[in-house]
Amino acid sequence: MRRFLVVTMLFVSMGSAGARAQEQGTQTVKGPDERFKTDILVVVAHPDDEGGVSPYLARAIYDEHKRVAVVFATRGGSGGNDYTREHGPALADIREQEARQACAKLGITNVWFLEGKDTASQNVLNSLANWGHGANLEALVRIVRMTRPEVMITWLPGIFIGENHGDHQASGVLATEAFDLANDLTAFPAQVAGASKRLEQYLENLTPWQPKKLYFFSDADDQKQFDGTGPAYSVKEISPSQKKSYWRLALDAATPHLTQFPAEIHQLTALSDDQLNKFMEDPQHQWWSEPLTLIFGKAAPPTPRWQAIFSDIEPRQKEPPATVETYSAPAATFDALAPLGMALGGPWSYYRAFWSVHQLKQIPVARGAEIAVKSGSIVAIPIIVTHKAGAPREISLKVTVPNGWTVVSGTGKSNLPDEETTYLRVEVQTPDVQPKDLKDRQAESIIVEGTTGNTVFGSVGMRVLLRASALPE
Repeated sequence: MRRFLVVTMLFVSMGSAGARAQEQGTQTVKGPDERFKTDILVVVAHPDDEGGVSPYLARAIYDEHKRVAVVFATRGGSGGNDYTREHGPALADIREQEARQACAKLGITNVWFLEGKDTASQNVLNSLANWGHGANLEALVRIVRMTRPEVMITWLPGIFIGENHGDHQASGVLATEAFDLANDLTAFPAQVAGASKRLEQYLENLTPWQPKKLYFFSDADDQKQFDGTGPAYSVKEISPSQKKSYWRLALDAATPHLTQFPAEIHQLTALSDDQLNKFMEDPQHQWWSEPLTLIFGKAAPPTPRWQAIFSDIEPRQKEPPATVETYSAPAATFDALAPLGMALGGPWSYYRAFWSVHQLKQIPVARGAEIAVKSGSIVAIPIIVTHKAGAPREISLKVTVPNGWTVVSGTGKSNLPDEETTYLRVEVQTPDVQPKDLKDRQAESIIVEGTTGNTVFGSVGMRVLLRASALPE
């Protein structure tokens, strides 16, 4: 009874205090949830993708005391399982747990998963279509507004010879869009509708937010082509707090990903420290480039792209010499005055527009359209033809291919419909080459030329590298 009276008196006292505060015209206004405030938000496609930048994350977490959160756009359900028998949705469940465990090894506890569906192709448009672009963008903008990051790091939205996974590219697309939209009051306005009643179900009362910097990393084979495109960090440097190299901390964090790398994980964890160091010195076994370059995307306010990510606490980065050759996003390739025009379509035309809309003026691009495909597969060349009123309707496409390659479809004459833009497609059968003969093979070119009568009105080209295995185009 005595305890009941004490508790009752406490509540009465609190109520009286609250009433007095209300009478005095003061109230406590709740702020955002600081448990989820982050310095770096990493946005990637699949569980294990975080490993692409984990040496830098180890530096930021352990020695710069930065808060990091990770967003996975998919749960990796269509990937392989080299460890046990589960596949499909069951594999997705397992890979989600692997990702959470891997992040936890670096001290990352704030981990989110979007609803994207793991899509095995090299075409970013396939991934965006299969993911549900709008719904997942809305979810990512919500996370940006909730976590309020200073920096975002994601996959490079572009096409290069390499794994060139469409899901990787799509996560970079969504991250770039979220970077630009999170501070826009008209983007998903229910998220930032302001204060509401206590049991509100629809309006979220989040805060508009503008991240300061956006960086990319790439799955391209040739990482040297990105030298000078952003700040670079040594993966071999020893962490002052952990007394291990940053690559070693990243490698330790990757060990939960057994469904993807069981043989490698078992092999490496069985080595002594000296054996492991020697193993990782072999260029064939290096999982990360040295140094690891984070490709500069954009910043608000603008900053030099080579500047350190956190320039107030990180050592000054060396400014690259003016002679460093980089290939930045091109302007539109159509001649606005020409009656007929021709350009690559598909993801290449999408990226030309995407880079322009999102002001990615310094983003590196391949020297020309390129892709790696499985030998014996068909390569599709998407074509855009523009034609003004009064321009000839009948055109011809001529395709030049390497020796041993065969044009399957898309050549010859075509009568264009009465429209300003027409999409065409050329298909080329590649030869089936034995794996032993692919080792030192170089990329070869396909050229498509458009003519009307005896006049050439445009041409496009694509460099194609044949491999023993590759994702579908």
